[in-house]
Formats: sequence, C-alpha cells, structure tokens
Amino acid sequence: MALFADRDAAGRVLASALESWRGTDAVVLGIPRGGVVTAAEVSTALGLPLDAVVVRKLGATGHEEFAVGAIADGVRIVTPSAVRWAGMSETDVERVEKAERNELARRTTAFGAPFIDLEGRTAIVVDDGVATGSSAIAACRALRSRQPSRIVLAVPVAPAKWSPPADAVDEYVCPHRERDFWAVGQYYDDFSQTTDAEVTALL
Repeated sequence: MALFADRDAAGRVLASALESWRGTDAVVLGIPRGGVVTAAEVSTALGLPLDAVVVRKLGATGHEEFAVGAIADGVRIVTPSAVRWAGMSETDVERVEKAERNELARRTTAFGAPFIDLEGRTAIVVDDGVATGSSAIAACRALRSRQPSRIVLAVPVAPAKWSPPADAVDEYVCPHRERDFWAVGQYYDDFSQTTDAEVTALL
C-alpha cells in the first residue's frame, strides 16, 4: 500500500503539517495540474484562499517524466547534469522549451491570470510531490516578482536528500522525506492524470 490513496489524501496530510498557518494572511498556490488538487485540500482544511502558479517541466527526450529543467513566468531553469544524463544537445533543450512555452501560455490562459494580490503576504506553494525539484523552484522564483513577504514550499513527499535553494524558498515543509525515491507516483495508489476541467473547477 502506498503512502497516499490519492492527491486529496496527500493534501489532508500536508494540511496537518501546515496547521500553524491557519487563520493567517497566507495564500495557497497549487502547481497545475495535480498540485492544484493537493493544494485545494490544504486550502479547504486551513481556510485559506486558493490560486495557481503555472509552470512547465522541461522533460528529457524519451524520458519526459524526468525533468532537465523548468520554465515559469520570467523564469528558466536548466540543470546541466540532467541534460548530460539525458544525452540532450542545446538544440534538443531549445526544441522542448519552445513546445513547453506554448503549453505554458495555454495553461495560463486556461486557468486565468493570478487573481490574488500576494504583496506582503505568505505564499504557500503546493505540489503533489517533488522529484528533481525543477518545477517547484521555478514556481517559487516566479512568485518573487509578486512581492510576497515569505514563500513556503509544501509538498507531501520528496527525496530525503533534496531541499530547495534559499533564494527561491524561505521555508520548506515536507512530511515524508523518502530515501528510496525514484518517482512521485510510487507513493500514490491513485496517481491518475488531472484534467484542465478539474483544475478550473477547483480554482
């Protein structure tokens, strides 16, 4: 049996770890798509507003689930060691990035522009898990321009040795830090893909 039945269950576990933020000025921001499902549970449990921060992973050629980087509004992250592992050239990375920029624009339109003012507030960025961390870091860095007082990255599960860089995240919350980690999906009984319609409904 996995750690979590589904993303809803993971969100409830994560909400317990974030209990200290109940009743504060914090805003919960999910990373679409799956992260919004987890974030919605956190938002509901703690009585905090919900928004989204759109980011796109740059997947390795032939191994798209493995991130060599990520992009968000005004942010580009490429991990050279991951690019080398994937055997990708700079041209390969540019091709993937071009396609993902189109998808980034589409999702930003689909899920709406950010509607909550973050200036001076705490931004709690939620995803359904971290593998390489590229997407989560891109999301957090993208939010800096909206001038929150603090950025908290909160995920239910991540590799034990992983932690976000201090320039992107002020606080990191992860109740399950696993040593034998190979993919986020291994910790879920149900890790089926979330649809645009589900994300839109939650937001």
